[in-house]
Amino acid sequence: MSETPFRNPGWAGNTGEFELSEADVRGSAFVGRRPPEGVHPSTSASYPFMRVERDPGAKLFDGPWRERFEKMLTRYPTAMAALLPTLNLAQELRGHISPETMDEVAGLLGLSSAYVRGVATFYTMYNKRPVGRYLIQVCTNISCSLCGADEVLAAFLKHVGAELGENSSDGNFTVVEAECLAACGFPTCVQINERYFEDVSAGDVPAILKRLVSELEGE
Repeated sequence: MSETPFRNPGWAGNTGEFELSEADVRGSAFVGRRPPEGVHPSTSASYPFMRVERDPGAKLFDGPWRERFEKMLTRYPTAMAALLPTLNLAQELRGHISPETMDEVAGLLGLSSAYVRGVATFYTMYNKRPVGRYLIQVCTNISCSLCGADEVLAAFLKHVGAELGENSSDGNFTVVEAECLAACGFPTCVQINERYFEDVSAGDVPAILKRLVSELEGE
């Protein structure tokens, strides 16, 4: 048996006897393109809602986005029940949920602005102001904290050149602390938009950022 300590490769990787690629594990090998209009109504509310591409000035909702919004409404018994997926869709499109967006969502669903604002400000998953194209959330809860999360957080801040919660000068990155990301078996866990990176150490940070930049350049 090898004496090399096991180390997850940073992307919820191959931990068993199966030879799985990152695309296999993430599901990107078979998910395919996610059209903005959705496919079946049952999956219309299950998209990731932090995309690299966003338009803060986009209309709520128009064209294919309107089609998806209407599909979503068929899945919920009341407008109040559809509030969270509607906020998700708004953030997917605009990148953050401003007070003006909250009021627009309230109008679309026939709810009071006060109620929508109360819900939107309760959840940390909604960005209340613009963030970078990549939102980097570093878990600093107990398991990750014991395994170097503070060093990982500091490394991200150093290499993107921004303070905690601030956008980098190029607009590409925002680094924040996160509560438990439910990957305690492979600390430190980092969520970047909809992707998880596990077993991250401070030394991994430059390679992760280089990869993200290369993805942007390849668009």
